[in-house]
Amino acid sequence: MRITLFSSKPYDRDSFRAANQAHGFELQFLESRLDPDTVALAAGAEVVCPFVNDVLSAPVLERLAAGGTRLIALRSAGYNHVDLPCAQRLGLPVVRVPAYSPHAVAEHTVALILALNRRLPRAYNRTREGNFSLQGLTG
Repeated sequence: MRITLFSSKPYDRDSFRAANQAHGFELQFLESRLDPDTVALAAGAEVVCPFVNDVLSAPVLERLAAGGTRLIALRSAGYNHVDLPCAQRLGLPVVRVPAYSPHAVAEHTVALILALNRRLPRAYNRTREGNFSLQGLTG
């Protein structure tokens, strides 16, 4: 079975290859986004695995189904970029990530608040410019 991943990054390749060792699927990693211009790259893939910025409009879904795709496996919790009525009409199941870790989201939120409180963006920009003054960064 061939799985084509659109909008893939190096970390996607690493994690999917590691997870695939026990299964032996053929993985095709594409850096390009899925849209009407790139949908032909998925021809013959039984599964297409897009990300949140990929376009899964009716024309794209129709071409995927005509090319042999039998499943859309989203790498995101959101699915507002998918024409679900069209997918249902084509008999093309769409699965997604059910949820993200609420603990990880909360931790990231606290980290961002601390970064703003400690003025890290300003300190970072100053450091890049060679300005090591603490003026406006303390308190």
